[in-house]
Amino acid sequence: MLTKTIGEVRREIADTINQVAYGKERVVLERRGKKVAAIVSIEDLELLEKIEDYIDIHEADRLLADPGEKPVPYEQVRKELGLI
Repeated sequence: MLTKTIGEVRREIADTINQVAYGKERVVLERRGKKVAAIVSIEDLELLEKIEDYIDIHEADRLLADPGEKPVPYEQVRKELGLI
């Protein structure tokens, strides 16, 4: 994993993108010595999104299996939110 300042990335944007896209590097961006963001390949982003989806589905399945509380009717929720 590479670490670059935002100024470096500004000066070397094409090279940085190539390192990420073709060299499979991950680049951490720093501002004033603090890590603030990262540039990752589209493959890494897609994998991260799949992991997040998996976690969300797993949590939904868990909650559906044991809701813990009595379900609230849809119409009541709409009324409480001022949707009807």
